[in-house]
Order: sequence, then structure tokens, then C-alpha cells
Amino acid sequence: WPDDWIEQEPRLHQHKIGAASKFASVNGIDRVVIDGPNARLGIVTTGKSYLDVRQALDDIGITEEKAAAIGIRLYKVGMPWPLDQQGVRAFSEGLEEILVIEEKRALIENQLKEQLYNNPPGVRPRVIGKFDEDKHFIQPSAGELTPALIARVIAARIAQFHSSSTIEERIRFLDAKEDQFQKPKTDFARTPYFCSGCPHNTSTRVPDGSRATAGIGCHFMSVWMDRNTETYTHMGAEGAPWIGQAPFTETKHIFANLGDGTYTHSGLLAIRAAGAAGVNITYKILYNDAVAMTGGQPADGGYSVPEIAAQVAAEGAKEVRIVTDEPDKYPIGTKWPARTTVHHRDELDGVQRELREVEGLTVLIYDQTCAAEKRRRRKRGLMVDPPKRIFINEMVCEGCGDCGMASNCVSLAPVETEYGRKRMIDQSACNKDYSCNKGFCPSFVNVIGGVPKKFKAANARAAEIFETLPTPEQAPLEQPYGIIVTGIGGTGVVTIGALIGMAAHIEGKGVSVLDMTGLAQKGGAVISHIRIAENPEDLHAVRIAAGSAKLMLACDMVTAAGFEGLSKVSRGETTAIVNTQKTMIGGFTRDPDLAFPTDAFHDAIQTSTGENSTHFVDASRIATRLLGDSIASNLFMLGYAVQKGLMPLSLEALEKAIELNAVAVDFNRQALLWGRRAAHDLAVVEKIATPPKPKPVHRDVSSTLEDMIDKRVSYLTDYQNKAYAERYLTVVRKVETAEANKTPGYDGLTEAVVRYAFKLMAYKDEYEVARLYTDGTFQRQLAEHFEGPFRLEFNLAPPLFSQRDAKTGYPIKKAYGAWIMPIFRLLASMKGLRGTVWDVFGWTEERKRERCLINEYFDLLSEVAANLDRDNHGAAVELASLPENIRGFGHVKDRHIEAVKAREVQALNAFREPSSAQNAAE
Repeated sequence: WPDDWIEQEPRLHQHKIGAASKFASVNGIDRVVIDGPNARLGIVTTGKSYLDVRQALDDIGITEEKAAAIGIRLYKVGMPWPLDQQGVRAFSEGLEEILVIEEKRALIENQLKEQLYNNPPGVRPRVIGKFDEDKHFIQPSAGELTPALIARVIAARIAQFHSSSTIEERIRFLDAKEDQFQKPKTDFARTPYFCSGCPHNTSTRVPDGSRATAGIGCHFMSVWMDRNTETYTHMGAEGAPWIGQAPFTETKHIFANLGDGTYTHSGLLAIRAAGAAGVNITYKILYNDAVAMTGGQPADGGYSVPEIAAQVAAEGAKEVRIVTDEPDKYPIGTKWPARTTVHHRDELDGVQRELREVEGLTVLIYDQTCAAEKRRRRKRGLMVDPPKRIFINEMVCEGCGDCGMASNCVSLAPVETEYGRKRMIDQSACNKDYSCNKGFCPSFVNVIGGVPKKFKAANARAAEIFETLPTPEQAPLEQPYGIIVTGIGGTGVVTIGALIGMAAHIEGKGVSVLDMTGLAQKGGAVISHIRIAENPEDLHAVRIAAGSAKLMLACDMVTAAGFEGLSKVSRGETTAIVNTQKTMIGGFTRDPDLAFPTDAFHDAIQTSTGENSTHFVDASRIATRLLGDSIASNLFMLGYAVQKGLMPLSLEALEKAIELNAVAVDFNRQALLWGRRAAHDLAVVEKIATPPKPKPVHRDVSSTLEDMIDKRVSYLTDYQNKAYAERYLTVVRKVETAEANKTPGYDGLTEAVVRYAFKLMAYKDEYEVARLYTDGTFQRQLAEHFEGPFRLEFNLAPPLFSQRDAKTGYPIKKAYGAWIMPIFRLLASMKGLRGTVWDVFGWTEERKRERCLINEYFDLLSEVAANLDRDNHGAAVELASLPENIRGFGHVKDRHIEAVKAREVQALNAFREPSSAQNAAE
């Protein structure tokens, strides 16, 4: 620069802009794509917006020839800044209006207005961009411009000089499609959640009375969980707002969550600032050994836990605590800074309570490897895969949800049985964190050495049955073919798009794949937009337009039934293949009664695509049964679509894409093949996938009231004796008679008594738990789920001789080997002692309370039967159903009993004085 560069800088800046503009003009970077002899409306756009504009024109039926005839001129900008001055002036000649379509803020629009400002009014076109001539907002600067939105804007501008019933009809269709699905069919939504076994399930907890703040990373999701975690900051400012807040609040202390990757990036600066400010704060550095949110890369710098501890101590941390699931990983002699101690993760609550009382800066480093990264390393042989799996004895399970509260784990799934909702562990999703075993329940069993069972005879039987599987036809590809794939993050659903994309490349076809994921890799909703055409130039926008999908692969029907899924399908034009697997959302970990709205989802999808265009397939169950892993269900569904002739690609190309992917090739080929077989003959595949042994009887839900009664009478006879069962049957018949005679036409009361008188009478004491482990049902469950040599451990807390937690006073569960099975058999044979003076277990307060509940319930039913009428029938049903919420064991059951007793007072008042209760409600 010359000495007087300050004075010359503006002139030089303008010179550089002019030179760049000249460069664009000379090299033809910007170009007119569509033109006509009588152009009136010019459209200027760039980048992704150009593709969206082309798609919007297609969506409203405007081809290049029709656009030229209407009077549309389209200008594609290749260099948005600085704008080619000569190019835009030449483009604007003869136009009445220019419409600028661009993402985000008005960059091209403002330059265009400046370039045209000095043109004479008679030849200067009107420029419309983010606002129209009446200053109405028509294009958002925030968010994304979609082809549908652009189509509406273009249609509105064209309408000023050209009318078209085709355009109007298409706009009405787009509006109707959005209005139809704008309101969710249900509030059951697929929200991102911590992975199965994620360290954050434990590490983000805070003690009662404390609160935490979030930051950038997977731990941010704690904001919408029950973690008393609120607000978040940009990366590197975690906890920093507290520096300004602390002097003006009665809160004395907070926790601030900070990921290890963020710590290395810039989080240490926030810790330094908090230490210098002297505020009371505990930073929880969540050391997960990987940057999990963006793919599991190593954290930059690669600091070890001892190194981080030394750094924060040097920054002024008063106390440093290391909490880990493996304290033994730090041998004696590990160099720690002063005032540093190591603890097991089970001590987290106590450690946090201690730190929140320390004035100034403290640091807790929570050291546990990311669950997703563990899974990857185990598959690659880089980490030991523990031979232990957790299995739940469904008959012992009470469905209380304490395991979900303890673990926050999404691998816990509901099982609907004859005797109510139970729990099971999705072995395909389980990452072997074992936190669910902390739930206070004797139904958890350690299976050491067993592996999930595969139906080994399946392939042999299939080869005999499917000797010749017809070669599938290809779907026609006269115009771009849209495929919408809906699924759950982390289940391999994005692989479908990748394989289809590669298969299209192999065949020389045009293809675009857009995966809408966000935080979806953490169990949230994933939607993939796949578009295939004969030639790449036939594709414009990567998003599928409203109602334009030809095929929906609904790998998850929750996502499929949402707005983004249903808005892309059209009745009679879209074929939907729907996986009927009822995969629960993360909220189930906190709400054990959360219902899966299957019927609502079925109806929404079927109504949108048409009854004859919807295929419901239990893909996850079949694929897991045949191939041993639910992840096979996505390729299974793809195979189903291929065989039905719904894929515009050859089978050979798809199989070649699987081979080129080079990941689990044989497994994925088998999944694709089984999907084809299912499409050819679903009944035969269902039969092959059905276990050769009968299911445990408790899975067969009764279809009639009498069937329910008969099963429960038989159960209670085995539970105690015939007289005990007769007592149950007597009270059921008493209420049944009262309901039939006093409230004819009303129902629900007898069924409630059938269910809940049984529930109270069949309380699970030591004799019953022993019987349920030795009556053969448990063994059938194990045989159905596992194969190979394995041994068992039973996680129990016998009330008479268990150790108790020093802080809570609750019994501590302990693993007992298979040697306890003979003791179970002995206890089961001693059930006749139940309730007698010889029943040593009956002396405990827990057993006395359970027997008291039965007597109180029977007394209540006597009052209900004697005073039942039409006015109080509803209150009677509520009263009789209260035991539904008495679940669990020990202190968990006590907590539920207290809650039910509080509700019982209100329900009883409503029964005795129904008119008063109605007035109070009004």
C-alpha cells in the first residue's frame, strides 16, 4: 500500500469490486437460463435457491417453453458478490418486474437495486425480494426457502398478468396439503434422546435442590429431560452467565455441564473466568473419550483425565473429583493434583452434594466412554465386548418403571401381556451399561455368555420353499421418482439412501439424497428425501415436493405420521410400506403408562396413501427373528419394496451397492433377500419366523371377560390354592351381579375388579417370585431369546438379610449365582406357609401391608356393590381401578401406595356423593 493508503482505500476498494464484476462478465459466470420474446417478469436467483426455483416451476406446471411463452426470464447468478453489473443491466432490459429469490438476508437484492437505481423510471423494473411493493413480508430471511413457498410467491407475481387454472389448482393442492397435516395427529413425537447406555443418562443428574446449565454437545438434550437443567450458551461460555447472575439471586451455587471436546476447544476459558470471578460453581466435565455429536472423532488435543485435572487445579479449582464407571482404570501411583479424589459413578449424588457446599470454583470430571463409540469399537474388535447381557423375567416384572427412572435408557421397551404392561430389553439396541439393573426389582437376570438367538433353520427352510423367487420388475422412470424414508436416528436408516444413491450411480441415473437428521442420530426422527431420474439434469430441488413421493418406506411409523412424512405423500399416487414395530419414544423412561397410539398412526398413513396402497409389515420382529438384529429391518423393507416393483432400479445394482459399501455385506444381502421373500409370500415368511415352541401363556391376551376370569382363577390356584381362588371368584361375581342389575347397559366395573382384585391377591412375595422362576415360563423365555452356552445370575435384595444403603436405608441388590435355583424351588414348594404363623416372610411390614390392601379393597368392593347406581358408576370404576398404580417392590411399591391412597379419598367421596363431586369439578 502507498503511504496515503487511508485516503486511497475507498477508491481502491471500488476498483477491486469493479474488477471482480468485470471478471464475472467476461467469463460468463452469470447466465440467462430461460428467456422469451415478450419477457415481463424476471427471476434472479443463485445456488440452492436456483434449484428450488426450477422445482417450484415444475411443481406448478411451468416448463421452460411455457415460461418463455408466459413472459418469464430466469437469471442464474454464479457469483453473488460482487454482482455482474453489465449482466444484470442487460438481463433487466424490457422487464416490468424482477423477483429476487435468495436464502438468508438480501445480498443480491440490495446490489440489484443499487445497479438499477439510476436507470430512467420508464425502463427501470420494479424489484421485489424479501418484501413486495406493499411492504408485505413474502420470503423469510431466517430458516429455509422451500420449493412450495417459492411456488406460491412466483404464482402470486405471475397472476398480475397471466391466469392459469393449472397453477391455481396446484397452489390450492399445496395449501390443502399443509393445512391437512399442520396439526399433529397426536402429541406422541419422536424427540432426540440419549443413546442406550449413554454416560449422560447418569452424568447429567443433579442432586435435589440444585440446578444445572447446558452447553454445546449431546448433553444439551438434558434440557428437555427431568434433569433440572435450563438454558445453554454458545461453545466456550458454559457457565459464564452465572458470573453475572450470581450476585443477584438467592441461589448459592449451580452446576455447569461441559463436554470434553468443548473443554479443549474453548471451555477452559469459561472455567478460568469463573475461577477469577470467585462465583460458586461446579463444572462437570463430561469426559466421553469422543466427540459423539459429530461422529465420534477424538477430541482435539487428546488430554487425559489426569491432565485435565491438573489444568483445572492450576486455574484455581478448590476441589477436583473424578467420577467413573471404572475406578480401577487409575492404578495406584497415578499423578493427581492436590485435593483430588476418585469415586465410582454410584457415588455421584454424594460427591455433588459435597461440592455444592464448597465456596468458589470446583470441578467434577465424569469419565465414561460414549456408548455409541463403545458399540463401534466393540464391533471393530478395539474394545472388549462384555459377555454379560441383562434379561427381564416378564412375569416377575411389575411394570413400575423404576428401571427406566434409574437408567433413563431407551432400550427398555414395554411388553403388553395378559397381566398388564411389563418390560423387556431390546437386545439389539442395548449397549451393556447395566444401569437398568439399579431399578429395585428382582426380575433382572444376568445372562453370561449367551447371544441373541437366530433362527438357524430359517435359510434352509426358505431354500426349500422359495426355490425360484421371481425377478422383480422396475418401477417406470418417465419423470423423477420420489422416495421418502422415515426412521429413527442411530438405527441405520440413512444407509438406505446411501445404498439407493450408489445403485443409481451404478446405472448412470441421476439421483439426489437429502437426509434430514439434526440431533436425530440420538434416537430422534430421520427423514430421507431420495429423488431418482433418468438424467441428472432432470433433478432440481433435493426435497420431495408436497404430495410427490411415489414410495414411502416408513421404517418408523411415528415419524411417518408426522407433518414432514404425510405432507409428501398423496392418496392413490404413493405406495407406503410401513414397519408396524411400536418403538417407544424417550418419554417412556419417565412415564411407564405412556401409550403408543398405533391406531392413530395406522389411520393417518392409510388415509393419506389409500387403503390399497399401504402395506403394514412387522419388519423389525421378522428381521430380528431371522437375522438376530433389528437393524436388519431397514434393508428388509427395501427388499420388500424391490420385489413389489416399487423401485426404479435393478436388483443387481442394489446388490452391487451393498457389496461396495463393504459393511456387513452378507448380513445386508440376507436382509434384502428376506424382504423380497416377504413381499412374495408374507404368510410363509411369518411362519418361518415364528418360534417353533409356543409362546409363554401370559403373552396371549384374553379376548373375553370370561377368559380373563378363568385364567386368573387358574393362576391364583397355582399361586396359593383353590380356596384362595374361590375367594377371588366370589367377589368378582358379586360385583358382576351388582353391575348387571343396578346399572344395565353400563360396563367397565366388573372388568376392573377382575384385573385388580387379582393384582392385589397375586402380590409377589418370596414364594411367588421363586415360583415364577421355576414354573417353566422363565426357561421358555430364555430359550426364545438366547442361544449358546450361558450361565445365569439373579439380582436380588432379599428383605430379611440384605445389606442396606447407608444414606437411603434401602436394601442393596446383589448378584446370586445359579445355585439359588434349588432354593427357589424349595421356596416355591413352601407357598402353603403364606399367611400362616409359620410364614417368616409374612412378619415384615411389606407383607403385612400387602395383605391389608387386599382386605381393604374387598371391603371397598362390598360398599360399591351395595350402593352402585348410574350416577356413581364412573366413580366406582375409578375406585376399582386404583390398584393399577400399585406397582413395584419394597420402597418403590410404598411410594405408589401412598399416591394411590391420596387419590382413593377423592374417588371415594365422588362415589358417595356424585352430585357434590360433579359440582366441584364444574
